[in-house]
Amino acid sequence: QVQLVESGGGLVQVGGSLRLSCAASGSFFSIYGMGWFRQAPGKQRELVAEISSDANTNYADSVRGRFTISRDNAKNTVYLQMHSLKPEDTAVYYCNADVLSTSWRLQGYWGQGTQVTVSS
Repeated sequence: QVQLVESGGGLVQVGGSLRLSCAASGSFFSIYGMGWFRQAPGKQRELVAEISSDANTNYADSVRGRFTISRDNAKNTVYLQMHSLKPEDTAVYYCNADVLSTSWRLQGYWGQGTQVTVSS
């Protein structure tokens, strides 16, 4: 009963910027950690950035200084602002959230993914 819906992906040139959004909806009590992962063709899914409920953040080395994760708890939404994009950032980006459901279970949920393509 919890859905994560991503938006904001697309095609951008090298050096460009994109902003991804992920909104959680459904029945739940609260959202704890939220994060962004990505998966490039032929590669494993990897953590890009994560943010705790009190806004502590963590970034992959490959994106630190270029990407910024943030969240709006009132909107149950997490964002990923991406700058100075490189071809190696091309991947499907997935949103993840740890949600305390109305059945008092803490469970991880995934969005459907949004494609980010950086052209050189």
